[in-house]
Amino acid sequence: MSDQHDDFPKTNISQVLIAILGGLLAPLLAIILVVKLFMGIDEAQVPDADPAIAMAKVEERIKPVAQVEVVAADAVKVALSGDQVYQQNCLACHASGAMGAPMLGDKAAWSPRIAQGKDTLVKHAIEGIRMMPARGGNAALSDEEVASAVTYMANEAGAGF
Repeated sequence: MSDQHDDFPKTNISQVLIAILGGLLAPLLAIILVVKLFMGIDEAQVPDADPAIAMAKVEERIKPVAQVEVVAADAVKVALSGDQVYQQNCLACHASGAMGAPMLGDKAAWSPRIAQGKDTLVKHAIEGIRMMPARGGNAALSDEEVASAVTYMANEAGAGF
């Protein structure tokens, strides 16, 4: 009957001690590292000496992301020029060529579009085409503002609109 235990490997006292020490030291090391991490975070936070600067930083962090402007329904809307519409709405894609947008002043990219005519270009800009959203993604733009932006961009590439 004693032959049944011969299949198991023999362990000696040094292996048992190493296993016990490893089992105790590993969690202790983890606790020490976590405490050092939190202590380092606290040490990195240096308070501002001037309370006004500290308050300004807090105000900057908690300010609203957007602002709502309420305008009277009968207020007169001032139409933006083509350059202004381009700077505020079109620049993001047409300055970098993002999503295949023809870059401002790139005659090779604009010439086939200019050949379609101003009315077609304006229609595409208002309704959207391929990756370009309708009205360049700004639904508040009027048809005239979109048309002036198209005219501005096409003329920069050599059109005579």
